Amino acid sequence: MTTPRLGRDTVPAAALLRPAPPERTGIVHLGLGNFHRAHQAVHTAQALAHTDGPWGILGVAGRSTGVADAMREQDLRYAVTELSPHGSSVTVPGVHTGVLVAARQTDAVLDAIAAPDTRIVTITVTERGYTYSPRTHALDVDSEAVRADLRGDAPPRTTIGQIVRGLQRRSRTGAGPVTVLSCDNLGANGRRTRRLVREFIAELPAAERDELDPWVAASVTFPNSMVDRIVPATTDEHRDAVRAHLGVHDAVPVPAEPFSMWVLEDDFAAGRPAWEHAGALFTDDVEAYELLKLRLLNGTHSLIAYLGALDGCETIPEAIGRPFIADAARRALREDYLPTLKVPEGINVDDYIERLFGRWANSALGHRTRQVGSDGSVKLAQRVPEPALVHLRSGRIPQQLALTVAAYLCCLAPAAETGPHAAAMSDSARENLAESLRRNASTKSFVDEVLGGGLLGDELAGHGEFTDRVAELADLITTRGPAAAVRET
Repeated sequence: MTTPRLGRDTVPAAALLRPAPPERTGIVHLGLGNFHRAHQAVHTAQALAHTDGPWGILGVAGRSTGVADAMREQDLRYAVTELSPHGSSVTVPGVHTGVLVAARQTDAVLDAIAAPDTRIVTITVTERGYTYSPRTHALDVDSEAVRADLRGDAPPRTTIGQIVRGLQRRSRTGAGPVTVLSCDNLGANGRRTRRLVREFIAELPAAERDELDPWVAASVTFPNSMVDRIVPATTDEHRDAVRAHLGVHDAVPVPAEPFSMWVLEDDFAAGRPAWEHAGALFTDDVEAYELLKLRLLNGTHSLIAYLGALDGCETIPEAIGRPFIADAARRALREDYLPTLKVPEGINVDDYIERLFGRWANSALGHRTRQVGSDGSVKLAQRVPEPALVHLRSGRIPQQLALTVAAYLCCLAPAAETGPHAAAMSDSARENLAESLRRNASTKSFVDEVLGGGLLGDELAGHGEFTDRVAELADLITTRGPAAAVRET
């Protein structure tokens, strides 16, 4: 007997987070990946179940058509499976009102941003989707994609270009104020997004710039936010779990851990859903939560992924189960990251750290080291330089941060065989790193070149004691393995 496909008429009512989809679109979301569908979409569905409103989500994929096509075939439904060693549960958010693919429907995306009913534009395109220079943190105006978007002779390809061109249409049609809400792992992500938007506008021809810049300053808000949920890639096992729970086939279910956190500034130009009734926390001090998460969770997560991949671990739970990796992670948290933070009021840091270890050890998730380790050239620039500089300025070398960089380089530009999990990590810098390794006669000269070239910004490269230590640890990993490198830190 063929299993019916998940859809409007086949989803069990008990699984729906709200009884019926919203009738109107109030949010345009750029980035239709797993994280959005397990985080903002779920929080929004829960908020609308408490207080209804015109807050349906139009989901916009970048280039990949797979999720968008599947959602269309499933009447915009998909399942979220919360997984833990103690069991699982399956729910269907049912909050999307449509889906688009920006690469082939760019004009429709810009119209959606400009539509009068749209009050919020949310973003999850990962750090690399903001097209900024890791060295300057400013808009990468040397990028061919950015230059093309500035010329305006073709549909915009970059996220910032799409936002600006959509806001341009909005300003010309008098559609009213709007909020642009970044939900990516960028420090001060709202201010960063606003800066990139304004930098893009500053590069436009004078007439366009003078028309748009004052309107954006007066009519668009960019609140900071912090998002936190571990969401692995979807596998057939997750599809099987939905079939077992709901009796239907879902082509694009989303696996997620039970934990989910969202912290936001309450600075919305044209209203918002009642997210506070869906567990979101509103505060004027988002940055403290951002840094807590970016460093303690994300920074240490990267270290676990790189060490794990180098030691042959396919998943994060397998990696954190290795005593030497757990030791490195705990020392990174306690010695290198925590002293650089102001812990938000009401957070018990000991409980927070123990919860992190429990989340990393969630074997039901199967979160892969290659997924967490991908795009390190962008991610580490957000996580390592600032805390490292705090220690270096006080005369201390942050050993686990140096180890994080060394393990990353060994995964992406290995001097010896590292195994399939490191080789499977995707990173736009891989080819350049490998070329640099071939060009240099020693690990020290290789590390000096790549860090001096702005991989982690300019200032960190000026601390020779740090780059020396990265090179020493990379040599240790290559010759004696990651466990030996951890023992030497």
